[in-house]
Amino acid sequence: MDNRIVDLHVHSTESDGTFTPTEVIAEAKKAGLSAIALTDHDTATGIRKAMGAAKEAGIELIPGIELSTAYTFPGKKQEKEIHIVGLYINPDDPELLKMTAEFRECRDKRNEKMIAALQEEGFPITMEALLAENTDSVITRANIARFLYEHGWIKSVSEAFDKYIGDGCRCYVGRFKVSPMEAVSLIKRTGGIAILAHPLLYHLGVEQLQLLIDDLKAVGLDGIEAIYSTYTTGEEQLVKRIAKENDLLISGGSDFHGTNKPHISLGSGMGQLAVPYEYLQQMKEYAARS
Repeated sequence: MDNRIVDLHVHSTESDGTFTPTEVIAEAKKAGLSAIALTDHDTATGIRKAMGAAKEAGIELIPGIELSTAYTFPGKKQEKEIHIVGLYINPDDPELLKMTAEFRECRDKRNEKMIAALQEEGFPITMEALLAENTDSVITRANIARFLYEHGWIKSVSEAFDKYIGDGCRCYVGRFKVSPMEAVSLIKRTGGIAILAHPLLYHLGVEQLQLLIDDLKAVGLDGIEAIYSTYTTGEEQLVKRIAKENDLLISGGSDFHGTNKPHISLGSGMGQLAVPYEYLQQMKEYAARS
């Protein structure tokens, strides 16, 4: 019996995690994991940084990425943010590098606009100070929120999101996004496996979720994240049933972010998570047939 455990949804300081890629590998070793997928938001720059440590630790490293996308349902005006995870991508693919560079440029401009908006709210925050205190991190909203909290300007990190930089708040600035269909197509063109991340977090009805899956399958969606840190047993079984009905691979992961999500541990999530190696094996066999 194969008792190996994996984690196929992990973040590092290359996006909005607090562990460097090599520290993630050390944490995976400590957690007793056999394999992890490094799936930083909109970048694959951490893959090569983690390779040496993974080889030394005997951890199987799956090159991955998590792309932020915007989906508009037929007849609706409001966009829904949807995340697509790519596994077994080529981190050196020219098309992928071009697109992620555009994401980074947009993110930098977005940060500058949010800092300016926070200054107008009376916060003495500057981009220079923020960068100085986050020398090894990619600056995201999580870094901004923590900066405000650590300087005593707000009572909690969550207050930053609830009042200022959360979606729709007065200092919020939107991101450049592609459609989820474009993200799936890009992942497939880089030789990767495209996974719909944490589908229940979008709070869609059954019909809406199926509509999204249908659109994504039309361009090559391969799998769905059925095992996730916040899922109850019933929710996990629901997504597994959806996977079976749509002939999709099952993926799973903790969505580990280090201290930015202190309640989520690598490999075990909130204590109940366990992604069997067999799901990763099924992906390998699927890729070999494709």
